[in-house]
Amino acid sequence: MAVEPRSATPSGAEVRRAAFASAVGNTIELYDFLIYGTAAAVVFNKLFFAASDPWVGVLLAFATFGAGFLARPLGAAVIGHFGDRLGRKLMLVITLSVTGVCTAAIGLLPTYEQVGVWAPLALVVLRVVQGFFLGGEQGGAVLMAVEHAPPNRHGWYGGWTFIGSPTGLFLATGAFSAATAISGDQFLTWGWRVPFLLSLVLVGVGLYVRLRLAESPEFARIREHGQRARLPITDAFATSWRQILLSAGVNLGFNTFIFILATFLLSYGIEALGVSRQLMLTGSLAGSAAQILGILVFAHLSDVLGRTRVMLGGGIFLALYAFPMFWLLDTRSPALIVLAMVLGYAGSAAVFGPMAAFCAELFDTRVRYTGVSLGYQSGSVLGGGLSPFVATALLGAAGGASWPIAAYLVAGSLVTVLCLALTGDPRRFARESAPSARSAD
Repeated sequence: MAVEPRSATPSGAEVRRAAFASAVGNTIELYDFLIYGTAAAVVFNKLFFAASDPWVGVLLAFATFGAGFLARPLGAAVIGHFGDRLGRKLMLVITLSVTGVCTAAIGLLPTYEQVGVWAPLALVVLRVVQGFFLGGEQGGAVLMAVEHAPPNRHGWYGGWTFIGSPTGLFLATGAFSAATAISGDQFLTWGWRVPFLLSLVLVGVGLYVRLRLAESPEFARIREHGQRARLPITDAFATSWRQILLSAGVNLGFNTFIFILATFLLSYGIEALGVSRQLMLTGSLAGSAAQILGILVFAHLSDVLGRTRVMLGGGIFLALYAFPMFWLLDTRSPALIVLAMVLGYAGSAAVFGPMAAFCAELFDTRVRYTGVSLGYQSGSVLGGGLSPFVATALLGAAGGASWPIAAYLVAGSLVTVLCLALTGDPRRFARESAPSARSAD
């Protein structure tokens, strides 16, 4: 593969373009992934999982939500390998395209009433494929932003990548809110399908942005000098297994918290508290907006104060806030419910904002796509993939009491705090993993 001609140091315009492209692409990917979570909370339990007990339907819907997460580490390994061998840009174009097609296909599926068991089976297959390709998306998007950025601005420009998560959630929640308002009584007939079909339009926009982007300068440099790893996944585990485990632990607690917020609380508010779907969606919209601002603030602070210091503060907040969040929710007061969600989203940004730079700085360039993807997605599976299912099961076992879920969030947050404390300065690990002639081209 020919090396793209470029200057040794990207211009300011190139750096901003890379950060913007990563943000746009990740927004669309997360929209695709998160509308499933919203639908699992408010739609799929009724249309795809016939059950006399509504909580059984919710439990089954969240189990398929988790199935998408189970495929993410495999996608991280496979796509990460090719990202370290062939380049970041190509993989990001592929992941965006396939994920978007899967999302639109979900919007065309027949329901359980129409085709029986084939409906949930098809739903699970599409969810697994979607999760596989998302497993390679976020790591690549992080690298395109961070590897273009100057070292003293890794946090700021890396944070733009993860703006895509709350922005994707904002768009997904907004799409469901609009579809609910427009379709009215027909929401369960056709209204729920509209957010999924809109994915094709968003994917077209994302591909336009990504195809105009240059390859990562750091990857172009090692490709030009013949320093790519022959087997990135083997090298990643041989030289960087500690970083993979630590980044997985850091993301585990954060993902547990954020997916309780983004998915489980929708069904909790509607089914357990008896509040309106629109109120819970409004809380998610307001919280997503707060998290976007928080990501930018904390990403910048991590360039000034240090990555780990800022993220440790965020992890401690998550542990301390878990019980107060449910106390606010359980009041059933609309204002306090929205406040609870806004504070949760905003506070979690202290972990999320610097995380792109934190993960990228843990790994040497040769295995960075593989290492970042495996660590990040393993934490996503153990945290976000399981948390809605676990929370639903805990709620049922506790007879509707919320305290076991809060305790679960505290435990996850403490894992994040511990792994951050063990990591210290993430850049020290990459320095220890110097390129070796044995693994180079």
